[in-house]
Amino acid sequence: MPPTLVLFAKFPVPGYAKTRLIPALGPRGAAQVHRHLTERTVATLLSSGAPVEIRFAGADEHAFRDWLGAEPAFAAQVEGGLSERLIDAGRTSPHIFFGADTPELTVEHVRAAVVALASHDIVIGPAEDGGYYLIGMTRARPELLTDMPWSTSGVLPETLRRCAALGLTVATLPVLSDCDTPADLARWPNLAALA
Repeated sequence: MPPTLVLFAKFPVPGYAKTRLIPALGPRGAAQVHRHLTERTVATLLSSGAPVEIRFAGADEHAFRDWLGAEPAFAAQVEGGLSERLIDAGRTSPHIFFGADTPELTVEHVRAAVVALASHDIVIGPAEDGGYYLIGMTRARPELLTDMPWSTSGVLPETLRRCAALGLTVATLPVLSDCDTPADLARWPNLAALA
């Protein structure tokens, strides 16, 4: 069985989604960018042929199904920080976590991650900012997700350090860029135009 592709997504409510873009785009514009990126990511994941699960927040499952369709599975995110949400979504079978903020993500990247996980304990898609745009594991690894310096350039090096200490085999994919801050919008003027 292929790994489950787990996407964490907020409902595109102005003032709730993509808040770090609000200074440049305003609440409504930032939410529009989030809407576009989430729809694009869902389509990319579904195109891979692997099962997709949306971990949702900000609205109920019915609202998410109306927005993103009936094909993915849906499960509510738990309360808490990113570590708690990721750990809750872990499972005993292979799975790959994604966020919805990587405009460069393609189905080829997703399929490469799926293939890599067949022969490695961990697969990581490094982000240019020092984090990662995906992390996959053959089984739940809460020790890779607890007490992490999220939203800093230390996420990837700390993750790799922990993997090495645990003796885990790691495959890495090409480095991609996330769209998180107003400065990132210069790379993707088409996203700024959505606002």
